[in-house]
Amino acid sequence: MTTPTRRRLVFICESGTDVRLVTGLKQRFELTLLLRPAFGPRTINWKDEGPEPVRIVEGPAGRVAFAAYAGAWLLRHRAEFDAVLAQNAGVASLAANVARGVTRAPTYLLICSPNIAYFQCRYSRGEIGLPAYLAGRTLLEAARAANALLADRYLVLSDYLGREVSLGRTEKVRLVPLYGVDTSRFTPVTPEEKRRLRAKLGLPEEGFLVFFSSRVAPEKDTESLLDACALLRAQGRAFWMLNLSGGHKRLRELAMERGLGDRTLARDAVDPMRELPAYYQASDVCAQVSLEEGLGFSPLEALACEVPVVATAVGGLRETIVDGETGLTVPVRSPRRLAAALARVMDEPETFLALARNGRRMVQERFEASRCFDAFAGLVEQELASRR
Repeated sequence: MTTPTRRRLVFICESGTDVRLVTGLKQRFELTLLLRPAFGPRTINWKDEGPEPVRIVEGPAGRVAFAAYAGAWLLRHRAEFDAVLAQNAGVASLAANVARGVTRAPTYLLICSPNIAYFQCRYSRGEIGLPAYLAGRTLLEAARAANALLADRYLVLSDYLGREVSLGRTEKVRLVPLYGVDTSRFTPVTPEEKRRLRAKLGLPEEGFLVFFSSRVAPEKDTESLLDACALLRAQGRAFWMLNLSGGHKRLRELAMERGLGDRTLARDAVDPMRELPAYYQASDVCAQVSLEEGLGFSPLEALACEVPVVATAVGGLRETIVDGETGLTVPVRSPRRLAAALARVMDEPETFLALARNGRRMVQERFEASRCFDAFAGLVEQELASRR
């Protein structure tokens, strides 16, 4: 019996990516990463390891320059790949769609986040001025419209993202939530194992541990979570808040401003495959407090560990965190409602453990990593076979 030939995939990465996505792809394809190196060590969020080789090609750092480079690279090297996966619906994806007219390779746009909504958050937070916002918004809208016209297929993490990006061309959308959750790594533990994990990780062995797993970013409402924690402290609650991210220093500053310095455990990000599961397992609740969200893998990872989730009812979160079924939801910018939800989880642990168990079953059925990657590989194989 002959071994099936591994298909050759080019992944165009415009905005940084996750090592779990890279690992899942390289296990199924001969992978070439075409990277825009604008994020330093964050271009891939952890060191890529494993026996499967990955060819890495770096283009220029500017978005438009990288798009032109990516399109030209695909044309020059069209004999070296079978399919293309392009990140988001920006100008680099547009270049890939234009190049498809010559390469004829199946080209998929992987939509992981609502870029225009995130850009709006940056403006609302004062991170960019009005001229830059208007220029950037115009470019993003134009790229989205052009991609909706030219795109072959969208792969989206949630139905919400499919509606946002396709501008009504829903026949082009496939729900394939790469990179999924590896439920063999993200697993529940017993109370005794939880205590041992806390000791091993240097976390408080007693008290309620709130894991805020998101980075500190404009689309994450860190301030509302801290305000909710301040309310819990005023009630005399014994708790700690844990954050592991590149923005943990800013989070600590915000916590100090609210008198929560002694209740905040802020650390660097850890290896998402080897170390991160233990921090979920050591926690009592995961808080996903977003202003905008494409899907939100952090709540799914928490649920896979049977850790209760409290999340804002926005974007793709509404498709996974269903109030009273898989977790609790609160409106955005509602510190009092958020504090009340966290207090309920503290007071009714058995009730919310049952919801978290529902959530683990949901993750296994809909977001298991191996199933998601296999679905994409099968989609590519099916399309290539139909062309033969």
